[in-house]
Amino acid sequence: MIRRWSRRPRRRGAGSLAPLALPTLWGAVAVTWKLTCPLARQDDMATRIATRAVFFAVGTGLVVGICRGLRRELRQIEAIAQAAQRVLLRPLPPRLDGLALAGTQLPAVRGAVVGGDLYEVVSTPYGVRVIIGDVRGHGLAALGAVAAVLGSFREAAYEEPGLGGLLRRLDRALQRYLGEPPRDEGAQQAGPGGSAEDFVTVLLLDIHRNGDVLVLNCGHPWPYRIGHDAEPLATGVPLPPLGAFPLPDTLPVRRCDRLLPGEALFLHTDGAAEARDAGGRFFPLEEVLGRAAGRVPRSPAALVEEVRAALLAHTDGHLDDDVAFVVVRNDRVPAGRVLVPAGTRHRAAGPPRAVPPVGGGRCGGCPGGPAAVCGTRGGRGGEVTGAGAVAPPPAAQEYG
Repeated sequence: MIRRWSRRPRRRGAGSLAPLALPTLWGAVAVTWKLTCPLARQDDMATRIATRAVFFAVGTGLVVGICRGLRRELRQIEAIAQAAQRVLLRPLPPRLDGLALAGTQLPAVRGAVVGGDLYEVVSTPYGVRVIIGDVRGHGLAALGAVAAVLGSFREAAYEEPGLGGLLRRLDRALQRYLGEPPRDEGAQQAGPGGSAEDFVTVLLLDIHRNGDVLVLNCGHPWPYRIGHDAEPLATGVPLPPLGAFPLPDTLPVRRCDRLLPGEALFLHTDGAAEARDAGGRFFPLEEVLGRAAGRVPRSPAALVEEVRAALLAHTDGHLDDDVAFVVVRNDRVPAGRVLVPAGTRHRAAGPPRAVPPVGGGRCGGCPGGPAAVCGTRGGRGGEVTGAGAVAPPPAAQEYG
């Protein structure tokens, strides 16, 4: 049942004028007393002091009331703006499909919650898909392109089976945004909704259940793999940023080394690597990640907070560009396999420690034979087959 409430509409500004009621009343009483009371017309020292004290109190009350009203309205405006910005850049869930997540953004514009950086993580039938990007420029002026790319990603990630098709959907959405006419009819410029020179760097990841990682990079910094150390996830020349040039016919989707349980990916925007201190020294991001990887394993949220604190300490809290961090850690425990800590090498002598496979299956991704023990793969973990041979990591490859 829908009920109709017969409430009178609240007058706009009534709440902001409430703190001024008492000082205004005291002011009216003081003026009336000064004009009508015979004692107030006396010219002795005591009367003058009392009169000035009354008017000073009234003036102070008016100023304090106005300041309180303005602060209350400012807090309401900030709360509304932050809620709207958080709808655009939603907080990441702590866990998603067996992965532990954490993310944060440091806008260059003071008071803003969202800037020109974007990120999102969704669980789809094709795997957990991650996006992180950076719009040309920073601050609130870049929110239009952020909304266009994120809105397209949140829809296309569930529909496109491959990262190539997903990237083309993002590119079309950005081109539509850049080609929109201005909404303001009185605008002097007849250009598009965004500048023709706008572009967006984008990094797309597809993390499968067995830990396989597919990457498609458009002008974005490569992420770091956090295990016993910190190293780039992949290398190679990325595509140009979206909006700068048309996409090629064949998109280089790279298959990276498998993300083993306990390992994490650290994604960032170029605002972190390009941040400088007062002396012009760049922020040592890889060094900070290496120190964090060498300590006791910590949660993604703790890793994000450690890097954030180090960045703010390096720049003394002054950022020239927006910065975004995303950490994805593999907390999945594969069935039917025994995990050996990454970095442990198997001895060549002696028979392998065979483990009976579950249902006679293979250890996800083993080239042949039943699974035995999972160990290192080039220093980052690997798989040992029943014959005791170490399977090489899947090489980075390009395909359309």
